Amino acid sequence: MKSTLQTSKDLILRVGGNSTQGKRESNQDAFIVKQTSLSELQFKGHVACIADGVSCSDKGQQASHTAVTQFVEDYFSTPDSWGVKQAATTILATINTWLYQQQNEHDLQHNGWLTTFSSVIIKSNTAHVFHVGDSRVSLYRHGKLKSLTKDHQRRGAGQHRYLTRALGMDTTIDVDYQAISLEQGDLLLLTTDGVHEALNSYVLNSELTATKEKTFPLDSIAANLCDLAIKKGSQDNCSCLLIDVVELPDKSPQELLERFEHYPIPPVLTVGQKIDQYRVQRILYSGVRSHVYQVMDENTLERYVLKAPSQQFAEDSDYLCSFIREQWIGEKVNSDRIMIIHPQLSEVSFLYHVCAYLEGITLRQWMFDNPKPSLEQVRTLINGVMKAVRVLQRLHIVHRDLKPENIMIMPTGNVILIDFGAATADGFDEVLPTIENECPLGEINYCAPEYINGEKATHQSDIFSIGVICYELLAKVTLSDNSLPYKQTTQQYLQAKRHQSWDYHSLLFQREELPVWIDEAIKKACHPLPSQRYQSMSEFMADLTVPNPQLLRNKKAQALIDRDPILFWKGLSIILSITVLIELGLLLSS
Repeated sequence: MKSTLQTSKDLILRVGGNSTQGKRESNQDAFIVKQTSLSELQFKGHVACIADGVSCSDKGQQASHTAVTQFVEDYFSTPDSWGVKQAATTILATINTWLYQQQNEHDLQHNGWLTTFSSVIIKSNTAHVFHVGDSRVSLYRHGKLKSLTKDHQRRGAGQHRYLTRALGMDTTIDVDYQAISLEQGDLLLLTTDGVHEALNSYVLNSELTATKEKTFPLDSIAANLCDLAIKKGSQDNCSCLLIDVVELPDKSPQELLERFEHYPIPPVLTVGQKIDQYRVQRILYSGVRSHVYQVMDENTLERYVLKAPSQQFAEDSDYLCSFIREQWIGEKVNSDRIMIIHPQLSEVSFLYHVCAYLEGITLRQWMFDNPKPSLEQVRTLINGVMKAVRVLQRLHIVHRDLKPENIMIMPTGNVILIDFGAATADGFDEVLPTIENECPLGEINYCAPEYINGEKATHQSDIFSIGVICYELLAKVTLSDNSLPYKQTTQQYLQAKRHQSWDYHSLLFQREELPVWIDEAIKKACHPLPSQRYQSMSEFMADLTVPNPQLLRNKKAQALIDRDPILFWKGLSIILSITVLIELGLLLSS
C-alpha cells in the first residue's frame, strides 16, 4: 500500500510575450522573464517585469531597459534570507535613486530617466506583485479578468493623463505591493498602457477566453493583443506579457498561515445553516476546542465533514497554528489509512477544514459494541492502527493524540486515523516551529510520560499510546479506573501526573486467562522510559503474535509478586487462611 507526502509537484509555467513600437518611431517599452533553476526556485521564484519609458523623455528607452534588467540581476544577488518583498522593494529603491541621479548629473530637468514598472515574482503558490506607474498586472481566472494594480495617473486638460508616480521621478519611491494566492490554470497578464488603453477589460477578457480555450502559444496570443490594440487606434508602444500557471507545488506552511490567519472563526452552527457552499446536516461533535459537522456541498451534492475551531481560541495564535498544521498534514499525506483534508476553496468566508466523510465508527464505539473482543480481533485492530501510524512515521509525523476517539473503523475493517490537531511534522516545524505547550495537546491518559513532562514527543511516544489502546481493548471494563495500565487523571491534575510513579497494572488481574507473554508485550510498549519501549511497531506486533522468549526469561527473573501477581496473592491468601485456621484451632483447644 503506497503512501506519499505530496511534495513532488513542481511549479510549472508557460510564458509568452510581445512588444512592438506601434505607430511611434522607437519602442520605449521593455519586458523580461527569468525562469530560475531548481536551486534558486525555493528562495527566489520566477520573475517577470514590464516597463514603459516615459514618452516625453528621449531617455525613456534607457530607463525602462535599465529598470527591468537591473531589477532581475540584483534580485538574484540578494541574500536567500531576505523575503521577496524586502528584496524587491530594496532593489527598486536603489534603481529609483540611480535613475533620479541621472537627471541631476546631466541637467535633464525636462528629460529625465523616467519609467513605469510592474513585476510579478512567483514563488511556490504565491504571486508577489510590485507596481509603480500606469503599466498593469491583471489576473484571468475562471473566465474573468481582474486588474490587480491601480494606475498611478491623474487626468489633465482634455483627454491627457499624467503620471503621478514613476521610477526616477523623485528621490524616494512608493511601491504598491500585494501577494496573491495562485490557482492552477490562472493566467497573469502584464501590459503597458498602449494595450490596455486601447482594449478595455471586456475586449481583453473576450480575447483571452477565445484564445486560451484553444491553447494557442502565448507568444501568438500576446502578439494578437498588441496588433488588435494598434487596429483599435493605439498611438503608443504596445507590450504584453502572459504567464500561464500550468502546475503548482503544494502550499508551504508559511503560505497556509498567511492565507488563513486573518479568516474569522465561524459561529457555532445548527442543522440547516450554511457556511459558504456547505449546508449543515448533522452535528457530529461540539467541544471546547472545535466543532465538527456533517455537511453537504450544495454544488456537488457530496457529503463532507466540516471542522471549525472554537471561537474562544480566536486570539490564541498557537492553537490556530496547530489548526493550520492539521490542514497541511491532511492535504499532504496521500494514503487510504489517513483522513483526507481537502484543499480550501479559493474564496472562503471563515477558517475551517473540509474533510472526507467516512462511513465508519470510532474505535471507542466499536469497544462499546464489542466489550469482550478475542485476542485475534485485538491483534487485527492494533495491526491496522500500526499500519496507519507507520504512514505518518515514514513522513516524519508524530500524531501525539492516538486514542480510540481518533481511530475510525470502516465497514471493510480498514483503520483510518483522524484529527491531526496535536500532530508535529518536521517539514512544517522547520518553517513554523511547534510551540511546546505547558499542557499536552493530546488526551493525557494516552500520552507518553516524556510528552507529559514537557519533552519532545517521538515515534516511541506514539508506540506508548498504541500500547495503552491495546491494554484497554483487552481490559474487562471500558472508561473506568481499571481500563488503563496506569492511574487515570485529568488535565486539572496534570502536575500530579508528572510526579506520579508509573506502576504498571497487570492485565492478568482482570483477565487471568490471558497468556503472560501478551501482558509482557503490552507492558514493554507502555514502559515509562522511551529507551525501554519497542523501537519499532513491527517488534510490538510480533510479540503480540508469538511469545518472546526474552520477555518470558525477564519475567522469570523477577520476584514472584512482579512475575505473577495473581499467583502471589493467591498463595499469600492461602498462607494467611491457614494461619488463621491454626490460630483458631489453638484458641478452641485452649
